Amino acid sequence: MNKAFKRFIISAAAAALTATASVTLNVFAAWKQIGMLGDLNHDGVVNVADAVLLTKHLLSDTPLNSDNGYNVKGKYIGIGENEASLAKKFLDTADIDQNGVVDIYDLVIMRQQIISGNFIPVREWFAESETTTAAAATSSGETTTTAAKFISPPVRDLYGSLPSQGDAKILVFYVDFPDCTYNYMPECDEIKKIAFGDENTKNSNYPFESMSAFYDRSSKGAMKLDGEVYRYTAKNNKSSYEGDVWHIDLVNEIIAEMDESVDFSKFDGNGDKIVDAILINVPEAAGGDNWWPAAGQFGGDSHNRADGMDIGHVIVGNAEIISATDYKGFNSTYLHEIGHCMGLPDYYLYGVDDFQGLHGAAGFELMDDANCDFGAASKLMLGWYTPEQVQIFGENDTSRTFKLNSSVSGNSNCVIIPRGKIDDNYNSEFFIIEFAELKGNNAALKDEWWRAVGEGVRIYHVSAEVTGDAFYNTFKYSSGNDDETDNNNGRRFIRLVGEGTDDSQNFYTGGIVDSSADGFKWYDDNGKMTIDPNISVNVEFTEGSGYSVAIKRK
Repeated sequence: MNKAFKRFIISAAAAALTATASVTLNVFAAWKQIGMLGDLNHDGVVNVADAVLLTKHLLSDTPLNSDNGYNVKGKYIGIGENEASLAKKFLDTADIDQNGVVDIYDLVIMRQQIISGNFIPVREWFAESETTTAAAATSSGETTTTAAKFISPPVRDLYGSLPSQGDAKILVFYVDFPDCTYNYMPECDEIKKIAFGDENTKNSNYPFESMSAFYDRSSKGAMKLDGEVYRYTAKNNKSSYEGDVWHIDLVNEIIAEMDESVDFSKFDGNGDKIVDAILINVPEAAGGDNWWPAAGQFGGDSHNRADGMDIGHVIVGNAEIISATDYKGFNSTYLHEIGHCMGLPDYYLYGVDDFQGLHGAAGFELMDDANCDFGAASKLMLGWYTPEQVQIFGENDTSRTFKLNSSVSGNSNCVIIPRGKIDDNYNSEFFIIEFAELKGNNAALKDEWWRAVGEGVRIYHVSAEVTGDAFYNTFKYSSGNDDETDNNNGRRFIRLVGEGTDDSQNFYTGGIVDSSADGFKWYDDNGKMTIDPNISVNVEFTEGSGYSVAIKRK
């Protein structure tokens, strides 16, 4: 993403269960709408009757409370959460702007909703089971059913519109201009296969043979990406749409012109009445000054509706398909941008000459390099681990040993060392450890002869606190938040422990990691890494069983 552009935009198979079974039950997270904010009498609609109830409440004539039955609360339920944690996530139906107070502003919003027909759903997560048949049964003919429930994704509460679990839908428009066209023009069916086709490890573009296949591997089946492709030629020449980082005119034109032929409601995987994401690709010849790939919430009319749907994140870029056999750049570029649509920030830095966020041999990550898999911090935020795969060295632990599985395997896991008590939604400061291999979605790194690459245990330092309000939340220390990050010199959402100046120092294949390692310290009040965690991590490799980490508190 272009630096100036991205700062303005604010970019943002269940665990491959090994079994000789003939049937495997995969459990995915999905949304279910259970009501609407403002539906105070719970008749399924928000109308004048609800406005009357809220008005009486504000005038203290008939207060809303549990006694009169109007203040029944909606709830957001995260996969794997227990009943005790649900109590923290109750939301008052009358508190429409979700600021913790029911006041006149809620009544104003309610009236706007009634006039516009644009309501805010109350949703809950549920486990959606899908049964698949394995290729072979056991010799005894018995079948085994296993299930994996993924953790609730912390990005769920952020500004992203594309769900990281369950069905995720992308609407692709392959666009050219009267004065700027493609060198190679694939048919829509070909583009759809490139973007959403099946896994093919023999494809020369692997692991970027398709965006759907990449995400299926990375998420262990938790996310099912699909979409549709349409061709469109803009009404005006390219320059007519330039100078606006939001590309509002082009987006509005496409929605208006394509509304009759496109059912936008089909691109809402989580049922929240918002189009999950729209991808608009233009020719590479359009240039990078105005068309460098970027993603963000649609910057136009927030209530621009098509088929009753609001518009969520929009990706615009010029990463065209080169040929029928060369489209790695197209997929890898937009895989990164899709990360923003789910709520992840850029990991590289803005406004500096050395913009790489994660340096060294271990410094590869899709949100930094756009040419490899997500790392452990991203997968945690996206909810791509089951609860047992998130191993935590608790604040009362003195010594524990953890086994690490490969980051690209179906049973990948991680180890978290929190600063004190870990936040229920992982929105706090912690170290996270994984075993990274150059296989699967990292396979393309082997072809990068110009960079030092390797395998082993790597440790991220994460500060995942959230800032925002009821309508817009983002990671507080993400790139571009200069006041919070001290222009990248203070706290950052993510750093790599052991970067230093020696590329060999950020993979650990033996020995002890402690406060003597670059970056293995907590942040102080000034955002500097000066506080000794008084913890050591002994990285051990055992032939045939892989890596383990023995963590001790001093």
